[in-house]
Amino acid sequence: MKPIILLLALAIQAQAQTLSAPEAAMIRAVDAANSDDLALLERIVNINSGTMNIPGVLRVRDALVPRFEALGFKTRWNSMESAVNRAGDLLAEHPCPSGAGRCGKRLLLIGHMDTVFEPDSPFQKYAVVPGSSGNIVSGPGVNDTKGGLIVMLSALNAMKTAGVLDRTEITVVLSGDEERPGQPTSLSRRTLIEAGKRSDVALEFESTGRVDGKDSVRIARRSGIAWQLETTGVTAHSSQVFNDSVGYGAIYELVRILDAFREQLPEKGLTFNVGLMLGGTTLEINDANTGGKASGKTNVIPPVARANGDLRTLSNEQTQRIIAKMKAIVAAHLPRTGATLTIEENYPAMPESEGSRDLVRQLNAVNADAKLPTMTVSDVMAGGAGDIAFVAPYVPGLVGVGAAGSGAHADTEVAYLDSIPAQAKRMAILMYRLSR
Repeated sequence: MKPIILLLALAIQAQAQTLSAPEAAMIRAVDAANSDDLALLERIVNINSGTMNIPGVLRVRDALVPRFEALGFKTRWNSMESAVNRAGDLLAEHPCPSGAGRCGKRLLLIGHMDTVFEPDSPFQKYAVVPGSSGNIVSGPGVNDTKGGLIVMLSALNAMKTAGVLDRTEITVVLSGDEERPGQPTSLSRRTLIEAGKRSDVALEFESTGRVDGKDSVRIARRSGIAWQLETTGVTAHSSQVFNDSVGYGAIYELVRILDAFREQLPEKGLTFNVGLMLGGTTLEINDANTGGKASGKTNVIPPVARANGDLRTLSNEQTQRIIAKMKAIVAAHLPRTGATLTIEENYPAMPESEGSRDLVRQLNAVNADAKLPTMTVSDVMAGGAGDIAFVAPYVPGLVGVGAAGSGAHADTEVAYLDSIPAQAKRMAILMYRLSR
């Protein structure tokens, strides 16, 4: 037997010793569909679906719905345009033919269709990165998280091809506003939360990390909380600043509070950022809360100031404790000043759990059997907030089982195409085993 043929035969034999026939069929199905999968990735990346571009999000939805329906899913669109000025959620359900709860673990697959890149962004098109041998592609949302949507569909298609999808109970929720959630989140995340309550395991198809060349997964997410600080003061001639009748003015009060945050709040797992500051005699904030204008003179004590920022925590307990500290700092006013702190809790935290750690063990058993690299658990500090945190009180889950890449939220965003079939194989076999 020729050496190459012998090696191939040994590889097939080794695979047959560790994978069941359906699992081996799923691996072949992923490879066979890879070209079509990448064509769909290019198609949806080239659709601008910035969160506030509702028609664009709907076009991505329209590209995905036929794929889910061809796999036997029943789809429903939950519009959020009139409720929270966002596109809405795509719900796709594959019920167990024997009745709810009789097809093993009830699986919840989570993703999103929007990106941070609105139509006015110069970053709009899918492109192969020069010098990458065709393996690295750039484009808006290519790894966050349109690449993850392709991983999801590829895994489900492989299960269908292998004849095992029919014996599963799977719910898919794809939000249209993950990057900029509509308020209140109790409404904009209602579809997701309801799905979480009737599921046993959640898989979030956000981008996976790569640590030292190896794909990784996470089992926790930090919170994502926006805050706004508004301060006031008595306006007067600058020669009177600091005296008993005039006090310090709004800008000194703002700076006092922010510096106290810097000195008194730091602890493990916590970050807090100031993203925007304005102050003066007058100020205006734009409707998007991302900028504005202020006016003032050097010889006038400013009566108004404002800062916007965010807060990220490891747990919801830490969130409440830090917010209490912030409020106490805000309340200790400089003379003749006032301040108001407003908290907008966009995303809760997802703490680690034993259930999620067990899912990692099961995933790495899949990797061992399928001869795929072992995956490490990456540091929660390496990522941001995400939709899976809304269902964390109800189900264990894995964070970041989509495509690998880098540069998310910037015009340097890329995806590694070799990660897509690898992740699809992992997820297909894991979902199959969970559903047995």
